[in-house]
Amino acid sequence: MTLIKSISGIRGTIGGKPGEGLSPVDVVKFTAAYAMVIEAAPGSNIVVGRDARVSGEMVNQLVCATLCGMGLNVTDLGLSTTPTVEMAVTGLNAAGGIILTASHNPWQWNALKLLNSKGEFIDAMLGEKVLDLAAREDFDFCTVDKLGIVTYDNTWIDKHIEKILALPYVNTDAIKKAGFRIAVDAVNSTGGIAIPRLLKALGVSEIDELYCEPNGHFPHNPEPLPEHLTEISALVVKNGAHAGFVVDPDVDRLAIVCEDGSMFGEEYTLVAVADYLLGFNKGNTVSNLSSTRALRDITEKAGGSYSAAAVGEVNVVAKMKETHAVIGGEGNGGVILPDLHYGRDALAGVALFLSHLAIKGLKCSELRKTYPDYTISKNKIQLAEGMDVDGILNEVAAKYKDQPVNTIDGVKIEFDSEWVHLRKSNTEPIIRIYAESTSPVNADALAKRIMEDISRFAGL
Repeated sequence: MTLIKSISGIRGTIGGKPGEGLSPVDVVKFTAAYAMVIEAAPGSNIVVGRDARVSGEMVNQLVCATLCGMGLNVTDLGLSTTPTVEMAVTGLNAAGGIILTASHNPWQWNALKLLNSKGEFIDAMLGEKVLDLAAREDFDFCTVDKLGIVTYDNTWIDKHIEKILALPYVNTDAIKKAGFRIAVDAVNSTGGIAIPRLLKALGVSEIDELYCEPNGHFPHNPEPLPEHLTEISALVVKNGAHAGFVVDPDVDRLAIVCEDGSMFGEEYTLVAVADYLLGFNKGNTVSNLSSTRALRDITEKAGGSYSAAAVGEVNVVAKMKETHAVIGGEGNGGVILPDLHYGRDALAGVALFLSHLAIKGLKCSELRKTYPDYTISKNKIQLAEGMDVDGILNEVAAKYKDQPVNTIDGVKIEFDSEWVHLRKSNTEPIIRIYAESTSPVNADALAKRIMEDISRFAGL
């Protein structure tokens, strides 16, 4: 059994002893701690929504009952998406929200993702308070005359779609005229509700649904990586679809399959959508330090400024606000559109990408070829227990001090059109190495060179 406690929430495998897996006791403790930390007035509203995991209903009942026991009212959206819950928090003027999803983790997992009153993930300070209160079990439940109540509202996916359709750069006329046929793999979670419904509203002619029954039985690894997408790739080619869209269980990441079955590349979801948006709304962009340089290239080409944030959605959002970015996100297919809300949103990504594809009049694979072609190599080095990992990273940074070096999140070093990003694990003696270059061979070679430096400094 596994239980991972972090500042943005708690996730783990269902079952086991309290503190070892995500047991009912742990769900109650962390929900109660969250209710105290957000300092909502008695009777305030909290929005709760979940993905389609088998454990979702059980966890949902525990969370809603605990919030009521803390004197808070609950609006239960039922089966929903992460971005939909985020939008409902502000739409309902709620004091906060809890999303019940373990994102791309397998079906045995679940999690509580914690939102503030802006519908954004709570910051590090609040997250630490939640962890501390839960550890001390320092809760104050309300008396019977002040118990909260639960109301149910399943209209928010439709409201979410309506707000997307109202965006001035979502071109439903062009999409309808293009006569698209689109395949969808929603890994049997709530994307199976939201994405086909969105496509129909956009005017997509034909939709091929693969694993769109929200029953929580994931038919393959739910992380939308190329090695997990062989079935939809084959379906796109077989049915002559113009593209395939793949989302993770909570629908905040979007991967795209081209008409020839090739992968558009998760890193390039944000690149393509940003390229389209910058044609209407010139401005700045943000992604995290481990995301492709291609976003910087297309941003500067459009006359904007690109900034890199530490890894993590909350860090990307903070940098976007600081730089007044018009779009941002992460290289895992996460698109953040401030005009809609400050959260990764696969539905927004679908609408903008299809508008872009329709107006360009290109095949999906042809559109991909219009962007700079970079490859990221992902590696890691196992170190011995007790090693000074920070010291090793400092030595690497010192060796390459004449290059542009960023140390806001590990060490990132730029080499003209290449970069390498080193991040230490918070749970084990590992350094992860991400290297990007203009070819797989060059990316691997750069990663290998830096890994040799690490080995030398670590005395391996």
